[in-house]
Amino acid sequence: MKDWLQTLIKPSERILTAIEIIDREALQIAIVVDEGKKLLGIITDGDIRRAILQGIDLQEPVNRIMTKNPVAVTIWEERKDILAKMTSKEIHQIPIVNDEGIVVGLETMDRILKPLCQDNIVVLMAGGLGSRLMPLTETCPKPLLKIGEKPLMEIIVDNFKEYGFRKFYFSVNYKAKMIEEYFGDGSRWEIDIKYIHETKKLGTAGALELIPERVDKPIIVMNGDLLTKVNFEQLLAFHNKNQATATMCVRDYEFIIPYGVTRIEDNKLVGISEKPSHHCFINAGIYVLNQEALDQIPKHTFYNMNQLFEKLLKQGKKTSVFPIREYWMDIGQINDFERANLDYKDYFG
Repeated sequence: MKDWLQTLIKPSERILTAIEIIDREALQIAIVVDEGKKLLGIITDGDIRRAILQGIDLQEPVNRIMTKNPVAVTIWEERKDILAKMTSKEIHQIPIVNDEGIVVGLETMDRILKPLCQDNIVVLMAGGLGSRLMPLTETCPKPLLKIGEKPLMEIIVDNFKEYGFRKFYFSVNYKAKMIEEYFGDGSRWEIDIKYIHETKKLGTAGALELIPERVDKPIIVMNGDLLTKVNFEQLLAFHNKNQATATMCVRDYEFIIPYGVTRIEDNKLVGISEKPSHHCFINAGIYVLNQEALDQIPKHTFYNMNQLFEKLLKQGKKTSVFPIREYWMDIGQINDFERANLDYKDYFG
């Protein structure tokens, strides 16, 4: 894709400059922004031609002819939703903005229709006992429990496929044979699946040491009991842009203390907060790791992902966090399983 940054133009610049940008970058759009790159408008080839027909001097500033309040998408929107918006509006280019309205990218119809192909490996951790989901997991491993119409792990695979990922490792232990019999080598889904067999519990990171190849691109690691609509393409781009050794996805979590909380100073009551709520960011169970991070995992040892990140922090390695705003559900208990089944049609149907 051409460099979208070259399509940015200030509102005071000449229409002639916009024409040069449109012709030079072959993206058929100039994006009008202020000094802070906040989206103000767009100019397309059609706007230029209408200006010419109206006799507008091409030395005039672009704010004279730009389309104000243009259609844009946020960095959190999924490819299919972006495509639907572009199709309904009959547009072939659409600016991508962040929560503050600042332009951070440009999506084009040609690119979004082009099949994605990511070479990065995805590792799904599917070896847990699922004891909190008993008796459901007594005869069926958690990854094969059906959410809506499909097994949980199949929904996860479908989400990754949507963003072009084709290389998978499944880390298995409990009822591994059932998982292998269902998914096989992945050819049914036009993907490649290999298996990592945990002969003993190795924690949320320890099994990664068993990957039989060194990687030259970041890998994505995800717990096999999560349902999410995370944009994995954006996650990977975020990790690379930050030049991180490891990235952890986090989720905003609110909890309410169901009591009146007192504030005390020198044995005196100075205030009471009735059922206060607190916010924090929790580990969401999705990670991006470079080979440099994988090299820190000890061999044949129970080792959790939190330990790995703590080790990287002590070593001064760059770690980043990617906040999840999309749908996310940890299928840890029966009520989570029931909620996910209710949510299935809205998010995955």
